[in-house]
Amino acid sequence: MTFALAWSKANPLIEDPMAVFVYLTVVVGLIFMLGESKNAVMQKIFHYAPPLIWTYFIPMLSTTFAIIPQESSLYGFVSTYILPVGLLLLLLSANVPATLRLGPKALLMFLAGTIGVIIGGPIALAIFQPWLPENAWTGVAALAGSWIGGSANMAAMIEAVGTPKEILSPIIVVDTVVGYSWMGIMIFLAGFQDKFNKWNKADDSVIQSVNKEMNDIQRKNERPIQVPQLLGLLGLAFGVSYIVLKISENLPQTAVLSTTTWTVMIISAIGIMFSFTPVKKLEGYGASKVGYTAIYLLLATIGARADLAYVVDSPQYVLMGIVWLSIHILVIFIAARLLRAPLFFVAVGSQGNIGGTSSAPIVASVFQPSLAPVGLLMGIVGNVVGSYAAVLCAQLARMVATMF
Repeated sequence: MTFALAWSKANPLIEDPMAVFVYLTVVVGLIFMLGESKNAVMQKIFHYAPPLIWTYFIPMLSTTFAIIPQESSLYGFVSTYILPVGLLLLLLSANVPATLRLGPKALLMFLAGTIGVIIGGPIALAIFQPWLPENAWTGVAALAGSWIGGSANMAAMIEAVGTPKEILSPIIVVDTVVGYSWMGIMIFLAGFQDKFNKWNKADDSVIQSVNKEMNDIQRKNERPIQVPQLLGLLGLAFGVSYIVLKISENLPQTAVLSTTTWTVMIISAIGIMFSFTPVKKLEGYGASKVGYTAIYLLLATIGARADLAYVVDSPQYVLMGIVWLSIHILVIFIAARLLRAPLFFVAVGSQGNIGGTSSAPIVASVFQPSLAPVGLLMGIVGNVVGSYAAVLCAQLARMVATMF
C-alpha cells in the first residue's frame, strides 16, 4: 500500500455530516469569491482553471488527505434532495421554442457523442483487460452510466451489474479526474470558438441570434431579489421536489429506472412545463442563480467521493479512461467536421453525455451566457437516452471481458 493510499485510509478529521456540509459550503464559497477577485494573480489562476474545476478538485484533495470522508450520508442527501431542486430552478428559464430553432445539429452532435462512449468503453477495456481484474467490465458499465447522462444513470448501472467497491473507487476517480479534466479543456476552448467555427466553415448565426434573444428577455425581466420571492423560490423547489421524490419511490423500479432516474425525469418535465407558465417570471428574481448554487454544492459532494490515492495505486484505470474519452472526442469531432457544426454544439453534445445535467449547462453558459438551458436540455436527453445506451455499452464490455 502506498503512502498516499495509507494516508487516505486514516480516520477523517471531519466526519459529522453537518460539519462536512459546512466545510464544503465554505470551500465552494471561498472558491467563487476568489474567482471574482481583482488580484492579478488570482485572475490569472482562475482564467486557466475556472472556479468550477476547483469545486471538484479541492473536495477531492480533502478526501485524499483525510480531511473529510469518502462516504457520508450528506452526499446521498444532496443527490436525493438538492439535485432536483437545482434542476427545477434552472429549467424555469428554458425557452423551448427558441432552443428548437437551433436545429437538428445539436441533437445529432449529442448522439455522435453517445456513440463515442458506447464503442469507446469496450475498446478501452479490450486494450487494458490484461492489467485489470476479471470483473472490471462492471466498472465500465458504471462509468458508461455516468458518461451518458450523469450520476443518476451511474447509480442505476452500479445496482444493475453489482459493481464492487474495490472497482468502483478507482472508477469514481476516473469519472472525476478524466471526465472533468475534459470539461475544463472544453471551458478553455470556449475562447477559441470563433477560430474553430471559421476553420470548420460552421455557421453559428442561429446560436448568436438565440443567445441574444434569451439574453434580452433575461435582462428585461431581471429584478433585485426580495425575501418573499426568495422564499417562494425555495418553497416551490423543495415542495415540488419532495412530492416528486415520494411519487418516484412508488413507481416501478428496474435496473434502468431507479427512484433517482424517475425523479430526474419527472422534475425535468415539470420544470419545462413551468417554463410555459407565469411561474417562469421567478427567473427574473434569480431562480437560475439559486439553482446553480444547488448544482455547485452537488458537484462538491461528487468530488468528495473521489480519492486521488487510487490514481497512484490503479493507474491502469485512469489510462483506460483516457483512451475511452479520447475515442469519444475523436467521434464527436469527426461528426462536427462532417456536419460543419459550431464548437458550441460540440461542447453541449459532449457534456450532455460526459457531464450530464450537472455540468452541461455550466459549460454551455461559458460558450453562450444565455444558453445554459440548452446545455441542461442536452443533459436531460443524456439522462433519458443514457439509461439504455449504458446498458448496451455494459453488454459489449461484458462480451469483451469473456474473450480474455
